Amino acid sequence: MDRLDAMNLFVRVAELGSFSAVAQQLGVARSVVTRQVAALEAHLGVKLMVRSTRRLALTSAGTAYLEKCRVILNLVETAETDVAEERLTPRGNIRISLPLVFGLKRLAPLLLDFSQRYPEVSLDMDYSDRRVKLIEEGVDLSLRITRRLEPGDIARKIGTGRMRIVAAPEYLARHGRPQHPAELANHECLGYTAASSGQTWQFMVAGQLETFHVRSRINANNGEVLTEAAAQGLGIACQPDFITDTFIAAGRVEEILADFPIPELGIYAMLPSNRHVPYRVRALMDFLAAGLAPA
Repeated sequence: MDRLDAMNLFVRVAELGSFSAVAQQLGVARSVVTRQVAALEAHLGVKLMVRSTRRLALTSAGTAYLEKCRVILNLVETAETDVAEERLTPRGNIRISLPLVFGLKRLAPLLLDFSQRYPEVSLDMDYSDRRVKLIEEGVDLSLRITRRLEPGDIARKIGTGRMRIVAAPEYLARHGRPQHPAELANHECLGYTAASSGQTWQFMVAGQLETFHVRSRINANNGEVLTEAAAQGLGIACQPDFITDTFIAAGRVEEILADFPIPELGIYAMLPSNRHVPYRVRALMDFLAAGLAPA
């Protein structure tokens, strides 16, 4: 007896409720199906089904065994599919949700490269900072930048980002350069309204994470706007490196308080569930992780 074949037949019989229906579906004699299920019962030492001329019913042992068989057969199918897919070219449609600024600056070039490399994959890209409902909206993959995942999130970390404190040279010339995070209370800071932390910034001080309250007259839910405000001398901004690096390279702002690190950001690929992830989606996650890796 091939146990996997017998389990597969048992599941089919349980689902169709008939030995004859399964035999007809597979194009074999009814006796082939009954012998396999009987051999499985003999191997297990329990009755899985109660059979009569009119109906077929699962025993309590059969009901429990049915669920375990489904799990095992799904795992076998997934394993075989994975091996087969490795020999194939990714193909199919991927709906992906991307954060606006990071998506445009860092992810868009990678996604276009991926599209050129794998022409049989169709990409449907949504650039927005809103948190999408993956299952309800039919999204295959969402990229999120955060320090902390929510309970129940299914995610793969594909990169990290660093936060920088920046200000324009003119602002520092007028108001002085802070030497410690506590001095930010005496400065005009630029508030990011999408952050859950509100008007507080966190720094590592002497190896300990400390929270400092800041005040802000200018607030926005877009980091590029706030960094531009800093470049115009309107205050001090706390924004990720993928936004600030361009401004720093142009000499419009400079980093301050670099001796007091801010907890890094995680860049996560969020999945709708822990079900089998299609090969095309896994290929895209691998591609993005490689593209975001430090040089």
